[in-house]
Amino acid sequence: MLTHPQIDPVALSIGPLKIHWYGLMYVIGFLGFLFLGKRRARRPGSLFTPDQVDDMMFWGAIGVVAGGRIGYMLFYNLKEFVAHPLSFFQVWDGGMSFHGGLLGVMVVMVVLSWKWGNRLFELADFVAPLIPVGLGAGRIGNFINGELWGRPTDLPWGMVFPMMDSTPRHPSQLYQAFLEGLVLFVILWWFSRKPRPAGSVAGLFLVLYALFRILVEFVREPDKGLGFVAFGWMTQGQLLSLPMMALGLFIIWLACRHKLGRTA
Repeated sequence: MLTHPQIDPVALSIGPLKIHWYGLMYVIGFLGFLFLGKRRARRPGSLFTPDQVDDMMFWGAIGVVAGGRIGYMLFYNLKEFVAHPLSFFQVWDGGMSFHGGLLGVMVVMVVLSWKWGNRLFELADFVAPLIPVGLGAGRIGNFINGELWGRPTDLPWGMVFPMMDSTPRHPSQLYQAFLEGLVLFVILWWFSRKPRPAGSVAGLFLVLYALFRILVEFVREPDKGLGFVAFGWMTQGQLLSLPMMALGLFIIWLACRHKLGRTA
C-alpha cells in the first residue's frame, strides 16, 4: 500500500506572492507547446511559421483558461454559478474543465485560421500533437494537489490519500498523466511525422483522448456534487467525452475522403 506524499501545493513563496505547483504545470504545458511547435514549424514544407506558433500559444492560452473556467461552471458547478454568478471569478478556489478548455481552443483556431487563410483543419492537425504535454503536466498537478483521486482498490499500487480517508485508491491522476500525456503525445507525434489527409491528426486526438478519459473514469471517483449522471454508472467526464469521440470519428471519416483540405 502506498501513501500520497502530501506535497505542499505552494511550490515557492516570495513575500505575499505564492507560486503553486498547479500553476507551474500550466507554464510547463505552454513552454512545451512553444518548443515543440517551433520545432514542427521549422520542418520543410510546414504550413506555419515559428512566429505564428507564438500567436497560437498566446491566444490558445487565453482560450484554455477562459474556456476551461466557463466549462467548469457550466458542466460541473452550475448550481453555484446560478446562485452566485461572481463565483466565476473565484479562480483561486480551483475549477477548470478540459472539455471547456478544448472548446475555447477550438474558437481560437477558427479565428486564427480565418486570419491566416481558412486552413482550419491544417491548423488543428498542427496543434493537436502539442497539447498532450500540457495535459500530462496538468494531471501531475492534480496529483500534487491530492485531488481527483480514484475509487477504492485492493491492487498493490493502491494509494491512500489522507486528505480523503484511509482507503487505498487508484492513483487515477497518474493514470491520466500517462495516457493523456505520454501515450497520446507519442502516438500523435509519430502519426503526424508523415503527410496525412487534413483533419486526420486532429480527429485522432479527439478519439484517443475521449477513449482514455472514458476508460480512466471507470476507476476515478465521480465529481463531487454530481455523482453518476446517467444510467447509474456514467460520470460527467464520460458523458462529455462521447460527443467528442463521435466528432473525432466523423472528422477522420471526412479526412479519409479528402474533404477537409490539403494533405499536411
